Amino acid sequence: MNIPIALLAGLLGLSLTACGGHEVVRPTVDVSIGQQLIDLKRAREAGALSDREYERQRNRLIDSVE
Repeated sequence: MNIPIALLAGLLGLSLTACGGHEVVRPTVDVSIGQQLIDLKRAREAGALSDREYERQRNRLIDSVE
């Protein structure tokens, strides 16, 4: 099987152009609002969030449902 070098180079070039984008791809995560609130509370209790940051994030979550 003889594949011309130009064809191989072209295919390689096309495959590399997809790697240079700045788009961030994030996986879809299905976590309920209730679970997110529980996680926030645990983070606050563990000292990872201040009371102020906890309230801010909690309100943001609740507002996103309304």
